[in-house]
Amino acid sequence: MAASTVNDSTMMSLGKFKVGGYAYRAPAGTALPTDASTALPDAFKLLGYLSEDGLTNTTDTDTTEIKDANGTTVMKVITSYAESYQFALLEVLRAEAAKMRYNTGAVTGTDKSMTIKHQMPSDEDFVLVFEIAMTGDVKDRLVIGNATRAEFGDRQVHAGDAQVYDVTVSANDMGNGVTAIEYIGVTAVVSESSAVTEAPLGKVVDPANGDENAETAEEVPAAE
Repeated sequence: MAASTVNDSTMMSLGKFKVGGYAYRAPAGTALPTDASTALPDAFKLLGYLSEDGLTNTTDTDTTEIKDANGTTVMKVITSYAESYQFALLEVLRAEAAKMRYNTGAVTGTDKSMTIKHQMPSDEDFVLVFEIAMTGDVKDRLVIGNATRAEFGDRQVHAGDAQVYDVTVSANDMGNGVTAIEYIGVTAVVSESSAVTEAPLGKVVDPANGDENAETAEEVPAAE
């Protein structure tokens, strides 16, 4: 498709997430997805609902200014770049969410029945994938291939609000300075035809049951 040459409101998008699964986590070394729609391997475990604030992507850069003898800036370059992602997990009774917050080895048991050891977070690295549903049936799969926990928000326990695991992760170098990869694509639409016609033989094959009708494309008169 050729690039649009005029303003186009269909290029705008809200920041919703895919119904049924927002965020997934897998151990370091798990094969990374390479497109927006292929099903994730079983190694990716669902982290459950995110809070209404969704996902916040923060970048941190350092710059160096070079000035001449008169104090005029003649060059300004970026000397460092870092990226992080913050989110709050709502399903505090989900074992995978607890492992995301407290370390994999700090949690034993299963959903709604587990033991969590509160301790110094480790430098455990892992893979994160966020499934985003952009406007117009466009998928956006965000892949953080080398993530580590960096910061934690407060966990409040009272009757007025839901408990959350508020986590900020660093998106570390995946190779060649890449910190994350987004795969954006329109959902493929597969049209199913009720029959497939084989023109040379004049047969109509029903793919559901394999029946064939021996109707030729051109009727041949019977021999006299």
